[in-house]
Amino acid sequence: MSRFLVLTSSAEFERQLATALGETHEVQVLASEAAGCSPGQLLARNLGGPVDVMVFGPDIRTEQMLVMAAGLEHAFPDIVLVLVAVAAPELTLAAMRSGIRDVLPPDIEAGRMRAALEHAAETSKSRRQIASEEAGQKRARGRVISVMSPKGGVGKTTVATNLAVGLAKLAPMGAVIVDLDLQFGDVASGLGLEPQYTINDAVTGAASNDAMVLKAFLSRHPSGAYAMCAPRRPAEADLIKPAHVITLINQLSLEFPYVILDTSPGLGEEVLAVLELATHGVWVCGMDIPSIRGLNHGLEVLRQLDLMPPSNTIVLNFADKRSGLTVQDVEATVGLPVDIILPWSRTLPFSTNAGVPLLQENRRDPALKGLKNLIALLGPNQSTPANKNLNRRGEKP
Repeated sequence: MSRFLVLTSSAEFERQLATALGETHEVQVLASEAAGCSPGQLLARNLGGPVDVMVFGPDIRTEQMLVMAAGLEHAFPDIVLVLVAVAAPELTLAAMRSGIRDVLPPDIEAGRMRAALEHAAETSKSRRQIASEEAGQKRARGRVISVMSPKGGVGKTTVATNLAVGLAKLAPMGAVIVDLDLQFGDVASGLGLEPQYTINDAVTGAASNDAMVLKAFLSRHPSGAYAMCAPRRPAEADLIKPAHVITLINQLSLEFPYVILDTSPGLGEEVLAVLELATHGVWVCGMDIPSIRGLNHGLEVLRQLDLMPPSNTIVLNFADKRSGLTVQDVEATVGLPVDIILPWSRTLPFSTNAGVPLLQENRRDPALKGLKNLIALLGPNQSTPANKNLNRRGEKP
């Protein structure tokens, strides 16, 4: 038997609810004025056992509902919130961001209402069970692979998108790429996606506490990879804080074996925040002096901050003997060996511009071997260090 706490002053809605749920569940109704209380005060009026589902009736004021829902979602995440209202895109999005899990139309048929509310109650019980299990034992986390470059224009997104596609082929539905270039991210275009939702939708409301809701904000790629895309407008990046990003990555690492992070150029606060969680760093460098020097300075800063990931891979992109530089020159400057060499290629940047990563089609190209070597290096046969301090390169070049 599940327990429902209902906010409404509508006698008609009470009858509708009683018809849908019958006598097989516990239902307590509070007047709609109670929506003006704090979440704690509201639940103090509960006369029964733990509340599984909170139902906001169709007569509740929208402003009060959104404030109450956000408070309940934050303080009591095991309670599933359901709104009964005439659906509109703006209301639905605002409700989901405040923690509402489902929006039901007021004229919904009794059988459908019962099914929706019982499903909400089962979700609540699942949340409590998961929370109990997590308290008893630590869940295994997937690898967090941060793809980085202090300088822009070196093919970082190209490497990250191919990495996501390649790992998804080894672990179907097991790889997710997160676009953390929040102002000018190109993961969506690099994968040929037109996302319905972006990271803004995922870091607020129910998605921040419910993995099932979070997955609904991911975009599916034909390769089997998932993508969390950057905001549509640069100004929206200001709404996302490092704490949001950390929570998101923690959630995804519990759900996916591989979490690939396409970071913004440089060492901004979001990049520094995710480096605390990264199990592997992939550093992309072009074969030119500004790019090599930028990588050297970036690595030096991270060594001083003790933020180097446990394991690191250097990817040399646009490799060309005619540049006047050698691989040995790069290694001597950055103080780390070059692990992957991607020769200069016409097809590789073209594939990114076309939204079809090279590994998606396995088209013949000089860079294909290097990308496959990168996948093999980071694939299932490689182990993740259990301790973040293992294999940390603290020495200076």
